[in-house]
Amino acid sequence: MFEGAGGVGERDSEVSLETVNSTLRSSMSSESICSTSFSRLSFDLLPPSPESLSVKPHRSSDFAYSAILSATFRRKAALTFRDFHLLRRIGAGDIGTVYLCRLRNGNNQFDNNNEDENPCCLYAMKVVDKDAVALKKKAQRAEMEKKILKMLDHPFLPTLYAEFEASHFSCIVMEFCSGGDLHSLRHKHPHNRFPLSSARFYAAEVLVALEYLHMLGIIYRDLKPENVLVRSDGHIMLSDFDLSLCSDAIPAVESSESLQDQSASPYTSSRFVTTPFSCFPNRVFRSRKVQTLQPNRLFVAEPVSARSCSFVGTHEYVSPEVASGHSHGNAVDWWSFGIFIYELIYGRTPYAGPSKEATLRNIIKKPLTFPTATPSSSLEGHARDLISGLLNKDPARRLGSKRGAADVKKHPFFKGLNLALIRMLTPPEVPGSRRTKTTSLYSGKGSINSSSSKSRQQHSTASFDFYF
Repeated sequence: MFEGAGGVGERDSEVSLETVNSTLRSSMSSESICSTSFSRLSFDLLPPSPESLSVKPHRSSDFAYSAILSATFRRKAALTFRDFHLLRRIGAGDIGTVYLCRLRNGNNQFDNNNEDENPCCLYAMKVVDKDAVALKKKAQRAEMEKKILKMLDHPFLPTLYAEFEASHFSCIVMEFCSGGDLHSLRHKHPHNRFPLSSARFYAAEVLVALEYLHMLGIIYRDLKPENVLVRSDGHIMLSDFDLSLCSDAIPAVESSESLQDQSASPYTSSRFVTTPFSCFPNRVFRSRKVQTLQPNRLFVAEPVSARSCSFVGTHEYVSPEVASGHSHGNAVDWWSFGIFIYELIYGRTPYAGPSKEATLRNIIKKPLTFPTATPSSSLEGHARDLISGLLNKDPARRLGSKRGAADVKKHPFFKGLNLALIRMLTPPEVPGSRRTKTTSLYSGKGSINSSSSKSRQQHSTASFDFYF
């Protein structure tokens, strides 16, 4: 669910479900195994992490989270691999394999293997072989993902339920999203594209999630439909943070000196004066009544100073500055957000070519075009205008590059949506507790060197992480 960087073509880090479960029931004696073979896998449990499970306000009322807490209190210690039973593999990636699992019951027995029963108690466990990722020189990626997951507490982002070490394996347990991902869901619609209203809803929730990540100084760097999972209630959850970049963001409240007519240009910004943001500024509480900030003030928390020279991302989604080998910053997320919206609406990405190299050339040189000369509705017109602002090849002029989501949320495409309360709206599709039959919910990324990775729409969208 959280890692798919290897795609279906790379199996170096895949762990056999039968082997893991049989070994779990065995004496767990240590054996020497090859870094690329797990036929003799054994889990020698290390002492549980001393870190206690912190309360997550956005997930504290979930039954799955409560079950984790109950199991922790029952053990009076952190959970280990022995507390879970793996049901089936649901994804394989470059640095890990993801399994559907459930908790053991209070009698130290495995719960019913039927995953259709008590679906709220299902979890996703990512198993990472530390020796394998060390050989691939990707250990830092695994650690970065774990570091970021510990930071997150948001309704549209993953909740880390448990983490533990087992032999040379690192395991993290997170929530399972029964609705699959937006890439699979999109292909169930006519012409492989969402209705405009549905695309707007999903784009709005992703926007809110990106705003939170950027507020923490996290540049996502791998936004695409495959990494946007759908929970059982129909709302989204971003996944896969191993390619993310951690930086610093200084929250601030920016106020315009004079109001301008914003109808002339949806994302023309006024001259702004930046003031440091504080939860309790000196002038907020002059009386017992909380004063309301002026409507022209915006909360801005964008890591504009972050820079990286890493060549990371998914080919059809990388920005021109990444494709050309230049350094990049926060603007790469807003570029991929534009590609994301384009694909949801039109069923394909705008710069896909017959090869990876052709795709990268198109990203750098090809002008943005749409399937038809004119939009079919005013909402599609707003969508095209938003996409055009996000897909500006100059990162300095790209919509969102200066003030992030504060500017993007003002675009007419999102007019009428209360983004602050969007999780209270009914999603376009609510999968409920139905079982998703696919065995590759969380795969979709493939190494740029993997010749056998599957393509999306006949073009590779492999993620890659070359470093200059």
